Parts: sequence; structure tokens; C-alpha cells
Amino acid sequence: MRRVIRLRRVSKSYDTPAGPFRALREVDLDVEAGELVAIVGKSGSGKSTLLNLISGIDRPTSGDVTVAGTSLHDSSESVLARWRGATVGIVFQFFQLLPTLTVVENVMLPMDFLGTRAVKTRRPHALELLARVGLADQADKLPAALSGGQQQRVAIARALANDPAIVTADEPTGNLDSDTAAALLELFHTMAASGTTIVIATHEREISSLATRTFTLDDGRIARAVRM
Repeated sequence: MRRVIRLRRVSKSYDTPAGPFRALREVDLDVEAGELVAIVGKSGSGKSTLLNLISGIDRPTSGDVTVAGTSLHDSSESVLARWRGATVGIVFQFFQLLPTLTVVENVMLPMDFLGTRAVKTRRPHALELLARVGLADQADKLPAALSGGQQQRVAIARALANDPAIVTADEPTGNLDSDTAAALLELFHTMAASGTTIVIATHEREISSLATRTFTLDDGRIARAVRM
């Protein structure tokens, strides 16, 4: 298998009024292409920070982060922005949809940003992705007209817009009903079987049971790794 994510001795600290807060401590992690990896742990254990480092949203305080052959810890912001758009689909915990754009326009946005598809094919591709998450009929509504669960599904469709090699998802089923969550997990499972690497931060046992490996974070360290 081809290794697509490699972290070595990665630590991340944040300055707070009470002093430095160490979110991650000396983390080593390897993930191969086509794995569906679950990152579990209590709130504040470092799950979201780890996802942000893998997706190039944040940089480590120390250590090396290499994803899909790119060294994220020493790349410029402009390089990271383009790399992120082409390589990683990010599903945020709180959607991050643009309120003035329609649902389909939100899904098209990553394609518009990178110019990855011909203009005339972008809307059809976005509609296809919305159909995969059961929302093609909501395409021309604004996000405010959708429920929280529907907005989460739009965020997932947007994350897939540029056919990324890696998808990171922060609590992706937290706002979904059980049937929709099950359909989403099946989608992730199918994507992983096709070679897409999926890294999910979650509290949900259902996701952990589908993962090829589960990493448990405790106080910023990987306390346990389990291969399913």
C-alpha cells in the first residue's frame, strides 16, 4: 500500500491567557491510500487539531507533516492553499457554507477556485454530488432554508467537488438522523474502497466499527491504535 499521510514527532501548542496549551504532543502517524481511519477521544484531546494539520489548515509547532508527497510544515501559504484545494476535501464540524450562495453554488465553489473542470460541466457535477447525498432537489435554495443535517450533507458534497485523494471530516454525522448517517458512512466506505483516504474525527462507535484503523487520542498523544 502507498503511504499518503506521515506525521513525525508532531506537536502543536497555542498561546492562551493562562499560558501555552499543548494540543498535540510528539504524535507519529502513518495512513495508507484507501484507509478509512477514525480518530477518537474526549473533547479537547486534540482530534480537530490533528485534522487541521493533516489538511494543511494549521501548521505544527514542531515536527514534520507530509501528506500526498507535500511537506506541509514548510510550504508557503499560497502553495498550501492550492494544494489543499486539489488534494484534500474538508468536512467542517460547523458546515462553513457561504450564506449568500445557493446550495449548488457552494458545491461548485472549489471547482471555481481551482478551475479543475470546464465551466459548463461544473453545475452538472455539483448536482451529481448533491444527488449522492440525497439533496439534488435542494440545489437552488440558500443554506438558511435547510436543516442542520441537510447543510452537513451539502458540506460533504462540496468536499468531494475536486475528487480529492484525501477527505478529512470532523464529526460528520453529529447533526444527522440515523438513516442519513448510515447512508453517509456507506458513501465513505465506498470511497475508501475506491482508493480515497478518509480520516474522521468522531465520537460515534458506528464510524469506528467501519474504520480500517482507530486511533485514540488522550491529552494530545496517541494512546492506542487498533486495526479492525
